[in-house]
Amino acid sequence: MTIKKVLKILIKYILLIFFMINNVMAYEENSYQVIKKFENFEIRLYQERYVIQVRNNSQDGSFQKLFNYISGKNQKSEKIEMTTPVTMLQENNLMVMQFYLPSRFDMESAPLPIDGSIEIAKIEKGYFAVIRYSGFASNKNFIKHAQILKSKLIDNKINFQDDPIK
Repeated sequence: MTIKKVLKILIKYILLIFFMINNVMAYEENSYQVIKKFENFEIRLYQERYVIQVRNNSQDGSFQKLFNYISGKNQKSEKIEMTTPVTMLQENNLMVMQFYLPSRFDMESAPLPIDGSIEIAKIEKGYFAVIRYSGFASNKNFIKHAQILKSKLIDNKINFQDDPIK
């Protein structure tokens, strides 16, 4: 077999593996409707959705608690697929980390947590301003882009409430 043939076969297998990994790694994301696009951001309408969340004084351990829940450490021992995004927000001096539940769940069908610090919550239908940016999700980068978004909303005379969600 020539080197050229070996390379062609190798490339085909690499592409196949890449395709399989990309499909396996696809996460469900909450559906939304883009209401209006601006140069640097967009306004989206999200329908009602459900999350599991942990509140504490810092984010230490929150991710692991939520990950354990979706890994089957819940009252049904049910493994739940990961979704995107994972969000963090501040509420009354507490950090709240949230995992969105897949769309097949609601308040009645979501497995009850074993860990008492995890709660299931409903997020009401609503409009959200969204800005996309590259780089790490560091606090510095988040704060910078939250300020840019806030400025753009003010410039476009769009009323907003609540603190930004990371």
